[in-house]
Amino acid sequence: MEGSGLVGRWRELRVLRSFADQAAVDGAALLLTGDAGIGKTALLDAVGEYALTCGATVVRVIGTELEGRVGYASLNQALYPLLTRLDDLPTAHQQALGVALGLGDGPPPDRLRVANATTALLRSAAATAPLLLIVDDVQWIDRASAGVLSFVARRLDGSRAGFLAACRTGEDQGYFDRAGLHEYDVQPLADEDAAELLGQRFPDLHRTVASRLLHIAQGNPLALLELPRALSASQRTAAEPLPAVLPLGHHLQRYFAARVMNLPPATRAFLLMAAVDDAGELAVLLRAGAGSYGIEDLGPAERDQLVELDGRRLRFRHPLIRSAVVAAMTSIDRRAAHRALAGVLADEPERRAVHLGEATIEPDEDVARMLEEAAGRLLGRGDHLSAIALLTRAAELSPGADARGRRLAESAFLGAESMGDFRRAANRLEAIRRAGGDAAASLHYASAAALVMITADGHVDTAHRLLVAAIEGSPDAGDAGNPEIVNALWTLALLCFVGGRSQLWDDLYVAMARLTDGPPDLLRLTLDLFADPARTGVAALPRLDAALRSVHRETDLDVVQNLAGAAMYADRLAELREPLWRIVLQGRAGGPARKHLVSLFDLCVDDFHRGHWDEAAEFAAEGLSVSEDRAGGFFSWYPRYHQALLAAVRGRFGAAQALVDQIVGWAGPRGVGTARAFAHHALVLADIGRGDYEAAYRHAAAISPAGVLASHVPHALWMAMDLVEAAVRTNRRAEAAAHVSALRAADVATLSPRLAILVEASAGIAAVEDDDAWTHFEKALTLPTVEQWPFDVARIRLCHGERLRRARSVNEAQVQLEAAVAAFTTLGADPWTARAERELRATGLGAPAKAPRTAALTAQEVQIARLAAAGLTNKDIAARLYLSPRTVGGHLYRIFPKLGITTRAALRDALGPDD
Repeated sequence: MEGSGLVGRWRELRVLRSFADQAAVDGAALLLTGDAGIGKTALLDAVGEYALTCGATVVRVIGTELEGRVGYASLNQALYPLLTRLDDLPTAHQQALGVALGLGDGPPPDRLRVANATTALLRSAAATAPLLLIVDDVQWIDRASAGVLSFVARRLDGSRAGFLAACRTGEDQGYFDRAGLHEYDVQPLADEDAAELLGQRFPDLHRTVASRLLHIAQGNPLALLELPRALSASQRTAAEPLPAVLPLGHHLQRYFAARVMNLPPATRAFLLMAAVDDAGELAVLLRAGAGSYGIEDLGPAERDQLVELDGRRLRFRHPLIRSAVVAAMTSIDRRAAHRALAGVLADEPERRAVHLGEATIEPDEDVARMLEEAAGRLLGRGDHLSAIALLTRAAELSPGADARGRRLAESAFLGAESMGDFRRAANRLEAIRRAGGDAAASLHYASAAALVMITADGHVDTAHRLLVAAIEGSPDAGDAGNPEIVNALWTLALLCFVGGRSQLWDDLYVAMARLTDGPPDLLRLTLDLFADPARTGVAALPRLDAALRSVHRETDLDVVQNLAGAAMYADRLAELREPLWRIVLQGRAGGPARKHLVSLFDLCVDDFHRGHWDEAAEFAAEGLSVSEDRAGGFFSWYPRYHQALLAAVRGRFGAAQALVDQIVGWAGPRGVGTARAFAHHALVLADIGRGDYEAAYRHAAAISPAGVLASHVPHALWMAMDLVEAAVRTNRRAEAAAHVSALRAADVATLSPRLAILVEASAGIAAVEDDDAWTHFEKALTLPTVEQWPFDVARIRLCHGERLRRARSVNEAQVQLEAAVAAFTTLGADPWTARAERELRATGLGAPAKAPRTAALTAQEVQIARLAAAGLTNKDIAARLYLSPRTVGGHLYRIFPKLGITTRAALRDALGPDD
């Protein structure tokens, strides 16, 4: 659309082309302003090309620091292409310009005469064709030329000549007088445009690296193009970590470092101290300076717009300035600044350890131990990225090979487990293996190796055997207080889960039984409710209740996500939406990728059961992107499972089958049995949706046979009603009854309110006598929380209505079927909508009875609509309900036609009173 090759600059180009068009008719002048590297020169080039295509003469002047010392040097650039027109001027003007431009001899000309002569020459040249004079870096043109061009810029009205200049903000503006001229400030690129530019020029840049560069560049095009070039190939692909302060590259260094070096020494020293300490606390910086500078020394940097004060904090105006400050100083200066900061941060051990780590060159066990301890505290606060960095630095400073390997192994484990950074973890493990020593036998090494193995397409059973052997061989296997043991047990639990075979769990239970003081409470709680909830879940519910009461204050991401695992099959994930949403936001900002991914999965599960299918689709798509771009790709089957579920319930059976085929084809060779089980869940729903109950029964029974709740296959609980319905519809009533009996015997109804509804409904479906069936259905539909599970409840109403109609209880059937049609329609569950409508027509009722307009809305849609009617913005609503603003907008897009309105202002009247 822009027709210039510039990304994200269509607004600026529209303004500049409009200016060029106006100047070609009646003369005009405009000054572009903007930061260094913001793209002013590219815009000048683009408008120059546009003017040429429109038949104008374009004259360019480029200000330089060298020519800025030569009188009339820039004027010579401007007028040299027009010298053939000097004869058109009066003799006095010709002589004045001839001497000024160095073309003739004579006494120095009067500057006013030179300015008038220049104006006359430009207006004369523009008389035959439009003329555009472009001056770049006007702040560097010489004093004499600046005076003349300042004069000319204000005297082009009524001609066909335009004056377009560009200068930097935040610097000495030189001699050009900009007073009274129209100015246009060029802004940084928008986030999406910056990402597009970076992606176009550096398509192979790793996503995490791109995210960091986008944050540092802040929309500056030159920075977006230069920063990647200053990185090594391994840094660009994330095989090697990025430095804390990024190198600038040649052009950025020239632009930014010169400004820093022109500052007084005390100011530079002050800025260096601030550059190596992100916090920017003035009190800390002044103490660290020990009198070598004072607050007054910030004046030159503030006047040059390099920094600004925000309360009692110093902030660099642009991240690139911080990089320029660091680049302008020697490594000795930087280490001295780190030592000084460490000396005044005794009461902040994490920050002190970081600065000591940067100040230290030779191996030092005391510093390494401080870094390791600080990493442990950061982990407790959920800052995995910083913890990994500190552990890595601790390993580098460790004098002994064993300590170095142990710390490197822990950083490898954390990188794989929390960040999904399997490639770097593999490199660290290889370095440990080559170095030899005891670290290669550590449990962190074994845990990281197991995670790397499954991500590298190894078989789950092989990784499981490797880790079991390491745990059994550990001398600390009975110490529940040893983090290596605990982390190894959690990793083994993950392998058991993805393996999906009950026998894999036996080794984990043996290892847990070996712990002298028993397993950690959270590990036991999570396994009781997640591994085999049909057998151990009910007894663990009081412990889950106690844990959930304080989860909103929890900062440890591992605790939040493990509690989410415990809450999943108890259908309590809604109580964790706020902390899970926090993890998602951290992940989007570059936080731990695996944590981000798992939180998206948890939100998908809750959204699916609660009927928030559009948001579930968004989260599934985001999860797939995070998995494949940032987390090694192993867990891509999980978002595909959610996509298959949504495709199945919405009647896109071909898409569901294709996704299932991808999952099963990938999972089989790797032994990921859980992925196959989840895929069967999607197949069951697709089979029921298309009315193929024989296939539905086979797929459900493959997960857990009728009459059995398969050991360590918790998903069987979610498919229990599916199996019972498919059994009854294929004339397997004995099997259906046996399955209901198994659900009753396991007390599944106590595990969660949703499962209680499903168990009671399953009894109704399996009942032989109509009266018994109706009793069970009615009980199911009056149980607590029934309004929270729209798809499940609509299916129950459909089954209830079908049975009522067949018993000729037509009026009662119509009530149930109308409600089912409304719910399925709102959800977009097209196959079930069609089936419910057929049943409704069979009762003699052609269309559902008219209901209040809000009846067409889901519970969440009503909540969103009322908040919007109260005046809250989409962002406000999203923050309150832990949704994304885009999801809120999507809901409102569907709410308006349901209510028969077209504007937000009409919501209040359409909703009526809030009951």
